This record gives sequence, structure tokens and C-alpha cells, in this order.
Amino acid sequence: MKKLILVRHAKSSREFNVSDHERPLSERGINDAHLISKELLHIILPELICSSTALRARKTADIITSNLKMSPHKITLNKELYDFSGSDLVNFIKNCHDSINELMVFGHNNAITNFANKFGDTWIENVPTCGVVIIEFSISKWTELKKGQTIKTLFPKEIRNY
Repeated sequence: MKKLILVRHAKSSREFNVSDHERPLSERGINDAHLISKELLHIILPELICSSTALRARKTADIITSNLKMSPHKITLNKELYDFSGSDLVNFIKNCHDSINELMVFGHNNAITNFANKFGDTWIENVPTCGVVIIEFSISKWTELKKGQTIKTLFPKEIRNY
């Protein structure tokens, strides 16, 4: 059995004149990352945490892992996860070491939504920023990746207090 925790990076800011890769998180993005991590605290225990090299994904991963009481040194950065279609994301997951049973990946849309719809069993119109999709797979090797069961979705607007 394998478990995948997909996290779309939190809301980024466009107020700075920087490249797409270097866009920081907005205040709402920072708040949402803290909010989501509190909900994840007792339901996940990833053995490997990987993030896109983009600043907004890295910072989302930093906040969430910190709130999960995990070392930020546990985050592995991978440029292959700076992917928007999903093909690199699929390749990355299929190449994950089989000793890892619970994998957490921080990435981008449309890759996250495309992956969740292709490999999960619940249709999701759009995974929002800082949205989480957890999928379980009845496989023993990541190379055997096939349709699994979406066991949880967690979106900031569903838990945000207004």
C-alpha cells in the first residue's frame, strides 16, 4: 500500500517584479499554509517530502513541515516538480524509491489537478492554492502506479473562519 499527499503551493503574490519561479507567497497564502498544516497534523506522517524548486512551493513546504513538527531539512527540492502539465510529476512519483510508503509532494497546477483526476477516484474541478489531495494506491512499487482511492481532500476555503 502506498499513500501520496499532493499539495498545491499556497497563494502567491504578484506584487513584486520577479520571475515566475521566484514569486513569494502572499499573506493569504502564508495563513492558508498554517491553517492546512493544523488539519494535517494528526492524519499524515510522510517518510519523504519533495517540493518544486519554485519559491512559492518551497515556502509552502517549509511552513507545513514546520507545523507538522518535521525538520525543513527533510524537504527534497526537485526541478522536475516545477511542472504544470503533470507528465513530469507522474515520472517523478513512478521513480520514487519503493521503501517510501507515504510520499508528500508540493507542486503546481494544472499538474496537481490533472494527477488527482487521473489517479484518484474523485473528480476535482480544480485543486485550489494550498489544496491537499491524499490518494492511496494498492501497489507495492511506485512503478506500478495505477488508479487509487482518493481518501481525503482538504481545501482552505472549507476550513477558513470568516
